[in-house]
Amino acid sequence: MRDVYLDHAAATPMDPRVLEVMLPFLKESYGNPSSFHMKGKVVKDALEEARERVAAILGARADEILFTSGGTESDNLAVLGYARAHAGEGKHVVTTTFEHQAVLEAVAHLEKKEGFNVTRVAVSSEGLVDAEDVVRALRPETTLVSIMYANNEIGTIQPIAEIGRELPDKVALHTDACQAAGALPLGVEKLHVDLLTINGSKIYGPKGIGALYIKRGLKVTPLQFGGAQERGLRGGTEHVAGAVGLACALEIAQETVGKENERQGALRDRLAERILREIPKTRLNGHPMLRLPNNLNISFMDIEGEALVLYLDAAGIFVSTGSACTSASLDPSHVILSLGVPFEVAHGSIRFSLGRSTTQDDVDYVMEVLPPLVKKLRAISPVFVDDKYWKPKVATHV
Repeated sequence: MRDVYLDHAAATPMDPRVLEVMLPFLKESYGNPSSFHMKGKVVKDALEEARERVAAILGARADEILFTSGGTESDNLAVLGYARAHAGEGKHVVTTTFEHQAVLEAVAHLEKKEGFNVTRVAVSSEGLVDAEDVVRALRPETTLVSIMYANNEIGTIQPIAEIGRELPDKVALHTDACQAAGALPLGVEKLHVDLLTINGSKIYGPKGIGALYIKRGLKVTPLQFGGAQERGLRGGTEHVAGAVGLACALEIAQETVGKENERQGALRDRLAERILREIPKTRLNGHPMLRLPNNLNISFMDIEGEALVLYLDAAGIFVSTGSACTSASLDPSHVILSLGVPFEVAHGSIRFSLGRSTTQDDVDYVMEVLPPLVKKLRAISPVFVDDKYWKPKVATHV
């Protein structure tokens, strides 16, 4: 039995070139970057070089890059840290209904525990945010807008630059670019963002490392306390090997983005076309074109997605029902529900996320295994979804 890994939106395997540059900082170069001896200087130099390389890809300055433990910490710091630092100017935050939980839980905390008001802008039935809706949600007391660059479940790409251009100077824009990194341009000036989140584990880099771009001069309140590391915003000894690996992974992603977008987009399109044509009662979730080239999210009517994931797993095909960060919950995906479909449609959704190792043979194997499994599960399922909710669409890569 072959292994077909189609869950790259959850985690990517580490590129061997990334591991190679990290190894010295996991073995012989073990000093603390804050130490004043040579062992410390070696790793301090490597850390700052990594910061400069990440900054270069974002079109930012090195002192605008803060290394964190990953996407969740970066999102939390951007939302909680910025909102708290500017609470005296206003306590209203704008976001959307289908953000990652790292943002949704952070704004919910502000709302429930710290007296903030939050507006959650609805998305269209194809999973797109309208920039005009965001502008209409602004109030005189709004200080922060947080909208993801590309959705982590359905891959739809949001008009971040358009939103950024429309916001007044006094309102900061944060975007979670964890899924976009490696597939979309990350230039912070062109995106008109003030804060931007990236994560190493989504771009063939190491887990446990991420970064937050904070525009120079922006005030952010720290979430953790200790030493003066990371400009006093994140006390604690820095993860030097992770930072070096993140910089390397970002650079490799930049080098391969054009070729991989085209290749993975073509494979994704073939998989989408075959599923929608060969398996009845299926629905593409999200816009058919304005989506990441490696993302495909399909609802299979009349079955539960978790059951299909388990059957596919037994056949060596690894997919997910949605975000790995919500996999412990039995609730249907809030992202799919935000498209205006009922629970039954959300319960039957499966995310296929392709990667650098995905081949045409993998797609063919999926289509050899998937149709009979869906038929088998439907034969024993008590669920019936109204026909009006499955509207086949063929995806086209961006």
